[in-house]
This record gives sequence, structure tokens and C-alpha cells, in this order.
Amino acid sequence: MISRLPGSTLEADLGRSNAADTLLSSIFLTGGLVLSQVSLLTGLEPYTIQNWVKRGFLPPPVKKRYSRQHVCRLFIINMLRDSMRIDKICQLLTFVNGRLDDTGDDIIDDSVLYLYIVDLTARLGGQLPSAGQLHTWCAELLTGYQEPYPGARGRVTAALEIISTAYMASMLRQRAELMLSQLDG
Repeated sequence: MISRLPGSTLEADLGRSNAADTLLSSIFLTGGLVLSQVSLLTGLEPYTIQNWVKRGFLPPPVKKRYSRQHVCRLFIINMLRDSMRIDKICQLLTFVNGRLDDTGDDIIDDSVLYLYIVDLTARLGGQLPSAGQLHTWCAELLTGYQEPYPGARGRVTAALEIISTAYMASMLRQRAELMLSQLDG
């Protein structure tokens, strides 16, 4: 099942286990990426990425190089923009990881969170699970997650459920727009 990774321009076989991790690992073999490369991977204009750094949505690049964590944070924000306002996205990411411009207080690495998101979106397969099913999937994904403090797992679970629901809302909106366009012609 080849499809685009959420929030990116990258295609991967999401039916294959660890496809997203393998792809991201190969991209970051040589270290960080420059702004033009990040722009190509996200489909975002360079000035948008720079603006988000200035606004504190993600830490500044180190020596003008963006890490895997930076890019995964950008993927997450980008995938949620269709269904959530940017201030709500930041509120959600702050709920999970504290200050967005500082990774020192994170309870989960953005690249790990993104891989959980990719797994959930692949499981969705265009279907709408019940709230109970979504909660079960999140719990299954987090079985190996090591809480840095009690309650962290609950925060990550809540964030994953919200992110998945927002993603489904975006998919439904796109489906509705496609159906509407077919009425015209």
C-alpha cells in the first residue's frame, strides 16, 4: 500500500513494517538537512518553516541543519493544518512536550511520536474506528513506551487520539470535496 507519509511529500509502502522509519533513517544518514531539503520533504515554503522557528513552534536548526526531530515536528504540524488552527496544534504539542522551542522537557521524541502517527494512519486505511478502537490501537502502540514520569503515557495517548481524529476529519473533508466536484461534471 504505497501512499504519502502524513504531512510530507514522501511516498512509502505503509503496508510494510517500519517503512517510515527505514525511509527517514536513510534520509538522515549523513546528519541534518538544509532548509531547501526540508522544504522539498514537507512541501512547505522555506519562509513558512523559518517563520515557525521564529514563532517557537520548533527549536532553531543547529548550524543551519534540521534534524530528524525537526522534520518530524514539521510533518506533524503540516498534517494537522487541514483540520486544526495552528494555535490549537501548538496547544496540543505543548500538552505533550512542554515548550516547543526546547526539547529538554519532551516526554516523547517528535520522530517517535511521528512514527506512532504513521502507524495509526496506516491502520485507519480510510475507515473510521470507534473511539474505543482508536484508544485500543494507541494503547497497543505504546506498549514499549517508557514513561519519563507517571502520567506521561496518558498524555501521549490523548495526543495520539486527537491527532488521529484530526487526520480522519481532514480525510473526510477531502472525500466530501471530491464528491462535490463529481456533482459538477
